[in-house]
Amino acid sequence: MMRNIFIGTYIEKLWIYKFVFAGYSKLKFLYRDYLISDRKAITIRFRRAFGYTLDIENPKTLNEKIQWLKLYDRTNLHTRCADKYKVREYVKSKIGESYLVPLVFETKNVRDLIPDNFPDYPVIIKTNHDSSGGVIVRNKAETDWKRLQKHFKKLLKSNYYYKSNEWQYKNIERRLVVEKLLVRKDGGVPYDYKVHCFNNKAITIQVDIDRSGEHKRNWYSSSWKREPFWWSSLKSGGKRTDPAKWEVDKPECLPELIRLSEILSQEFIYVRADWYIVDNRIYFGELSFHHDGGLHPIWPKEWDYKLGQLLKLPIDESRD
Repeated sequence: MMRNIFIGTYIEKLWIYKFVFAGYSKLKFLYRDYLISDRKAITIRFRRAFGYTLDIENPKTLNEKIQWLKLYDRTNLHTRCADKYKVREYVKSKIGESYLVPLVFETKNVRDLIPDNFPDYPVIIKTNHDSSGGVIVRNKAETDWKRLQKHFKKLLKSNYYYKSNEWQYKNIERRLVVEKLLVRKDGGVPYDYKVHCFNNKAITIQVDIDRSGEHKRNWYSSSWKREPFWWSSLKSGGKRTDPAKWEVDKPECLPELIRLSEILSQEFIYVRADWYIVDNRIYFGELSFHHDGGLHPIWPKEWDYKLGQLLKLPIDESRD
């Protein structure tokens, strides 16, 4: 009897602790994401990521300069180009629509995610305002549409700005974008070629390999030599997108890839232009202005500084 009372009291206290802890966690995230300034939140995140205090007035490394860009490089064009739907018009105006992935449809209503609105070929569904969460539909007859609607209903309620303090996401009019799925001849998803442009010049190219499996990331110069550094992301399960031991073949269309990236970068201090290559044809992916939020280390560490010196900010010019 006493044992049962003890167990009951223990369980009751455990639930109270869980409730209190959950409430504390929610208040902590509310404070961090909504109540403090962007500058304070960015400073906290940076120190947590790197273990030292961000000097926003005198940034020197590439990751530090990305934090400066978050705070001081804000235009309506950034918002337009961070929008995965509206950026299509920007790309069309700059380089033409032939580089765009075929659009199936766009909608603001998850109830439009029904079989009648989808083609018989594979597609990818994604939100226009977030950084992940895309879903591939290969066979609409085998798709759980209710589950799909529930997934995207949740995503449409989120505002990525409050998770990242990346201002360009704050005022995006949220919607769903459905595009044709690009596939290689063997049925696999093509590699991602991401060209990092500093001051309108292609500096380095990351190649993301097998994103749905053993995700690797190689880094190459604009002349396709393996870079002496790597800049990995942290994925679920604690895995990192470290470089593969083998090489990715130099694309035949590399000069065109660089040319297009530099055209799209003309309005920006720093931008990452993402592309896919299928049968030697180039397709635009997206534009990103703060790679990984500038919150992942570059190895070896000295390359964070070396790359930072290649990116010139307006404050760098004022100090010269």
